Amino acid sequence: MKKVVLAFSGGLDTSYCAIYLAKEMGLEVHAALANTGGFSAEELARIEKRAYALGVKSYVALDVTQDYYQHAIKYMIFGNVLKNATYPISVSSERMSTAIARYAREIGADYLCHGSTGAGNDQVRFDMIFNIVAPEIEVIALIREKRLSREEEIEYLRSHGVDFDFKKAEYSINQGIWGTSVGGKETLTSGETLPEEAYPSQLKETEPRRVTLTFERGEFVALDGKRYDDRIAAIQALQAVASRYAVGRDMHVGDTIIGIKGRVGFEAAAPMVIIKAHHMLEKHTLTKWQLFWKDQISAFYGNHLHEGQYYDPVMRDMEAMLESSQRTVSGDVYVDLHPYRFVVVGIKSEHDLMSNAFGAYGETMSDWTSEDVKGFGRIFGNQNKIYYQVNKEKL
Repeated sequence: MKKVVLAFSGGLDTSYCAIYLAKEMGLEVHAALANTGGFSAEELARIEKRAYALGVKSYVALDVTQDYYQHAIKYMIFGNVLKNATYPISVSSERMSTAIARYAREIGADYLCHGSTGAGNDQVRFDMIFNIVAPEIEVIALIREKRLSREEEIEYLRSHGVDFDFKKAEYSINQGIWGTSVGGKETLTSGETLPEEAYPSQLKETEPRRVTLTFERGEFVALDGKRYDDRIAAIQALQAVASRYAVGRDMHVGDTIIGIKGRVGFEAAAPMVIIKAHHMLEKHTLTKWQLFWKDQISAFYGNHLHEGQYYDPVMRDMEAMLESSQRTVSGDVYVDLHPYRFVVVGIKSEHDLMSNAFGAYGETMSDWTSEDVKGFGRIFGNQNKIYYQVNKEKL
């Protein structure tokens, strides 16, 4: 029998694929899940149980959490990446994982299958990654190709004795280490927002709390003085604290890969606090032009990553610049957590360029004289002065 590796999540679409690939196409189905940190041990056990109940030949959960941090999250922090100045590219950035395609090559699979529909971004991301990493393996996308409705999938599964609880949830939730996306009837409109109960993390703390985030060369390494050699553990520790304040919620509106507008709610307590704290530290420790060029590169990097273009060689070039820029981005950042909001209070760093030894803004000048400033003002505007005098334009 020919082998197919199915990118398996345990949901309706991939459950349909598991049955159809075996029953209708006569393929040996090997289910694989890429765990980027968004699943609990209980959830992983439940997904494995479901896979074997569907009759797959084998199932494997590929732990790529550390790989995801080293190749994506780290650079999103360095770049303060927020798509459309809002969204920390939560679930979409997970799709760059190549683990499933590599696994397919390892076991000699003839096909790769994913359960994406024809109406979203994931279909393009999966297709591109599979075609780049394993171009010799044919890609199957049953839900897209057969244009199936949810009801048709459920009916097919029931006809084969599968009757899992596939009740349509009121909200579609995709949870990951770098944030959770939430879709529902409100996100299909332009004028409504998600209700409180739609978010997985509910408000549990009302008393304000100050936390201290420590960065070394741009990486978040300690919370309230406790150091984490595992960077993922540091993120999880902050998430456990910040999520209780229901911070990091927003609505993202963006342009999809396929050219239509898309809208989704999200919550990303730890990612949003980390990005804003890191950005504040950078504003104290980087020069004007470092900050300027980082902004340009980060916007492009984030968009390219969001659209699944992780393997474009230009991404490695930009990562090199982002990493180089973090040489002096070390220190503590103080953040106050409040219900539904947080405030970045300030920083402490030996690399702080806001040093009173060189003058205090609006107060004192320590390293120059008033005559220096008068001369500088004349020279700094000299070209514009010449332009208006030569062209006799009125101001």
